Amino acid sequence: MATAKKSIAAKKAVAAPKATVAKKPAPSMAPLKPIKTAFNKTTLQAHLAEIAGVEPKAAKAVLAALEATILASMSKKGLGEFTLPGLLKITAQAIPAKKKRRGIDPFTKVEREFAAKPASVRVKVRPLKKIKDASL
Repeated sequence: MATAKKSIAAKKAVAAPKATVAKKPAPSMAPLKPIKTAFNKTTLQAHLAEIAGVEPKAAKAVLAALEATILASMSKKGLGEFTLPGLLKITAQAIPAKKKRRGIDPFTKVEREFAAKPASVRVKVRPLKKIKDASL
């Protein structure tokens, strides 16, 4: 009986500190002023760290993780599309190979042979609602 009471008391003691830990309130995101300069990788990391209130190393790690996630999604064995919710959608479109053919040149109106083209992949990036609304 004594061991049962101790284990129940130990479980309550372990659970209590988790409930008392206060979370930091999320910083309220005020609208940013329009940005008139282009960012390179380093300045973008510094800007994001400043806006989010985190260490520059953390911002760099988040950007590296986002890059790795996009590359994994867009790879040959991946899904072939990636959505950054509300901002943009990246899709891969397979373009089939085209055979060599004879046809009329639209500029000179003379019959000629058009060269064959190998299969390829077209990557499309579409803006979503937030970007469309911001650009108005």
